[in-house]
Amino acid sequence: MNNTLQSPIDIGPCHLPNRIIMAPLTRMRAPDNIPTELMKSYYVQRASSGLIITEATQISTQGAGYPATPGIYNTQQVAGWKQITDAVHAENGRIFLQMWHVGRISHPDFHDGALPVAPSAIRPEGSAVTPSGMQPFVTPRALETDEIPGIVEQYRQAAKNALAAGFDGVEIHSANGYLLDQFLRDGTNKRTDLYGGSLENRSKLLLEVTEAVADVWGAERVCIRLSPSGTFNDMSDSDPATMFVYLLGQLNRFGLAYVHIVDALEGDIRHGANVIDLAVLRAAYNGVLIVCGGYDQVRAEAVIEKGLADAVAFGQLYIANPDLVERFKAHAPLNEPDPGTFYGGTEKGYTDYPFMA
Repeated sequence: MNNTLQSPIDIGPCHLPNRIIMAPLTRMRAPDNIPTELMKSYYVQRASSGLIITEATQISTQGAGYPATPGIYNTQQVAGWKQITDAVHAENGRIFLQMWHVGRISHPDFHDGALPVAPSAIRPEGSAVTPSGMQPFVTPRALETDEIPGIVEQYRQAAKNALAAGFDGVEIHSANGYLLDQFLRDGTNKRTDLYGGSLENRSKLLLEVTEAVADVWGAERVCIRLSPSGTFNDMSDSDPATMFVYLLGQLNRFGLAYVHIVDALEGDIRHGANVIDLAVLRAAYNGVLIVCGGYDQVRAEAVIEKGLADAVAFGQLYIANPDLVERFKAHAPLNEPDPGTFYGGTEKGYTDYPFMA
């Protein structure tokens, strides 16, 4: 078997000793939205990965949509994350913060009764996860044009806070049906102003956010996550290939650390996804490309060998195998993840998965 995953790679100024990336994984173990000691243990256990991308972290109270998820908008959160980044660095690890605004995938319970915001007032199918249990999504409020610079500023301030918290870089979450993805797709963006209609207009907010975050960090420490074929959170687009090829062309000018592509999953295909071949996306983007989406070791080696990606992010495998790098290297058996402990709870199913003997 090839060992491409174990080979080093540079992303921006960061030297990664391997290409095995810890994907961002919502675990809902941050009471009061503040990172904890338990979270520190969880991330430190996984510090041998080439890069840790943190769980999605809301940039503001407006950006919240799930209980017990961490934020990066107040001093307690910055201090909590600083303990984590210091501990990961002490283990020679590298860690990027994923910045998150959920947009319409929220509920008034998170906003003192106010409506969630979105590009357009279109209610998603499904239910919100609220502190009091599952509740049907509501119809969000469409952002006014003059509010959008304030969204960009939320990202800019979150980027400054992430810098203060000691991260090595930041990943802008523009995937999986959250706010920036909602602006990109014509199924959720029916605006008639400068942020709707054409490819240029629908891409405008993400590009403005990228510029703002790059102003803080330098583009070489900024990255973006996209899900071009995704249907999660009731997402659709009439011509995603044209949109995302255009967008990747625009992102080429920044010199980002990487772009992170979420492959079409079985659920996306079941829900009628317009699946874009990874080769089309690879051809459109000139920089480092990370992919994720149910990869195992063999498939991950193959996608790198074919030149379709430079590194692979692993989600559920990293939940169950804190020493995934070492297990891959030894071709050792893997622990099985327990889906019943993915969200919320204590150390069970979080920090108690065994290391390789």
